[in-house]
Amino acid sequence: MFTIIGGDGKEYGPVTTEQLQAWIAGGRANLDTQAKKAGDEQWRSLGDFPEFSSTGAAVPPVAPPVPSATEGAGPVNVAPKAYADDLIARAGTLDIGGCLERSWNLLKANFWPIVGTTFVLFVVLLLAQSIPILGILVGLLLTGVFYGGLYFFYLKKIRGEPAELGDAFAGFSLAFLPLMLASLVSSLLTAVGLLLLILPGIYLAVSYAFVFLLVMDKRLEFWCAMEVSRRVITAQWWRMFGLLLLGGIIAMLGLIGLLIGVFVTLPILIGAVVYAYEDLCNPPAK
Repeated sequence: MFTIIGGDGKEYGPVTTEQLQAWIAGGRANLDTQAKKAGDEQWRSLGDFPEFSSTGAAVPPVAPPVPSATEGAGPVNVAPKAYADDLIARAGTLDIGGCLERSWNLLKANFWPIVGTTFVLFVVLLLAQSIPILGILVGLLLTGVFYGGLYFFYLKKIRGEPAELGDAFAGFSLAFLPLMLASLVSSLLTAVGLLLLILPGIYLAVSYAFVFLLVMDKRLEFWCAMEVSRRVITAQWWRMFGLLLLGGIIAMLGLIGLLIGVFVTLPILIGAVVYAYEDLCNPPAK
């Protein structure tokens, strides 16, 4: 993890090597940018680190720049196949048990912030969905906006960045339209797949697991996010299906005894999905 000093003199981070490589590719940073590695006290130029030197890891050629949460940049349009192929080539085999274990450790280290934030967001979402007539529209159009913000909160926690309750609702300010469109289109396509032969719907439901994360983290345009998610997950579809199945079983265990328990077990599933996203959509450069 690295922290850098931006052109405005402010510190940004900590962020991963892959994020910094993407920033360099997008012109948001360069080899002269001052940075320090986690645990270090001395600031150095990025070019002094082997990860970014000409002899170090190459910058991913198709990765778009990742805007900061305060930039409010518009959606990024990429070639989904080329983008996904690059990620697939660099990603390792998805470790189902590892994702669940890391998620559990994340929950233990941030128990009340994660449980409390998850509880508040789902209560707000359920209340909105309970409104007659309007609730149908909320469920169809705004579910992705809520989930996008919640994933964003978890992603920041995983990356060791400051994360607050407001970040869980950041989908409304950072990517409202792309998340809404992604929610609508992915839900409709999945529903059609379920109505036709069931199996296509299950395939799409699993394959679209990273859509909202890609919209929030990479600022991808909604259709690009859907296609990149589908292609990346398809390469390891059965493993992702196994992760969602095991995570879903763990989440459902929270319903046994006390209903409130689901807000302790559900974060394990959500965290595992976000860790899987980090492994498959932010793999190290080769």
